[in-house]
Amino acid sequence: MIFTDILSQMITLVLIVLGGFIASKTNIMGGDFDRRLSAFIIKFTCPCLIAASAMGDVMPQREMILPLLGAGFATYAYLFAVASFLPLLFVKDKNLRGMYSFMLMFSNVGFMGYPIVAAIYGGESVFYACILNIPNTVTVFIFGVYFIVGGAGKIKFDWSVLYCPAMVACYIAIAIVAFNIQSIPSFISTPVKLIGNITIPGSMLLIGSSMAHMKRRQILGTPKTYIMTVLHLIVVPLGLFMLSDLVGMDRQISLINTMLIAMPVASFGTMFCLNYGKDETHMVQGTFVSTFLSIITIPLIASIINSL
Repeated sequence: MIFTDILSQMITLVLIVLGGFIASKTNIMGGDFDRRLSAFIIKFTCPCLIAASAMGDVMPQREMILPLLGAGFATYAYLFAVASFLPLLFVKDKNLRGMYSFMLMFSNVGFMGYPIVAAIYGGESVFYACILNIPNTVTVFIFGVYFIVGGAGKIKFDWSVLYCPAMVACYIAIAIVAFNIQSIPSFISTPVKLIGNITIPGSMLLIGSSMAHMKRRQILGTPKTYIMTVLHLIVVPLGLFMLSDLVGMDRQISLINTMLIAMPVASFGTMFCLNYGKDETHMVQGTFVSTFLSIITIPLIASIINSL
């Protein structure tokens, strides 16, 4: 059943990417449209998706909120450390290291993570995943942008990211959870959810559109792409699980957290490249290859960590 659910998600992902590919080849997408769409997703639909994640009907026990947030922020401290170090071992071009750091640190939690975690651990696990993903939202607009724009050896913190639309939405989501607000009117929550739902297909369409301008050999990637993919999908998640076990983290949190990190490369990398005028070739390669190989690695990781 788990394999079937994962396969269904993969097919859906591929078909949306294919739609973007066709739209670009037929001149419906591409160029300025792609840049505007990436900005629209980052600044408008994604914040709605973040806020909507806290507008569900099921709320967790309050005493679990702080442990979940603590585990989430500790996880991204670990991911930042490995993402800053590992590219030094296999990426010689300093200008590209930031790209590979992004790919190692950030996973496609929103589209694949939530449904797969639900399939493995049940519907109640989705809210745990949402709380664990809050640090992802915080760090992707801080360190994610730094990796894409700053490049290797340049540390420049832009304080404005702390009050960008996505971060404001994150603060709202945290407040909803912390104060157990369950009476949000449907005329507010429904539009927010509907707009937020544009984020996933929109980001996948952008990946497909970017692929349409690449040669076949470019799409398949380079040896660095496959090294990064193995590290991202297998080595880093298993390292996180063993570290979590070592420090005595709650097992349910550890299992869900590890599966979220084991998802393919986050599609936001491609959008950031488009939004900040960077060549998205390596990012698209990493996203494409990791997404297809995850059909094998996700069941593998799930089997390993659940048997330990």
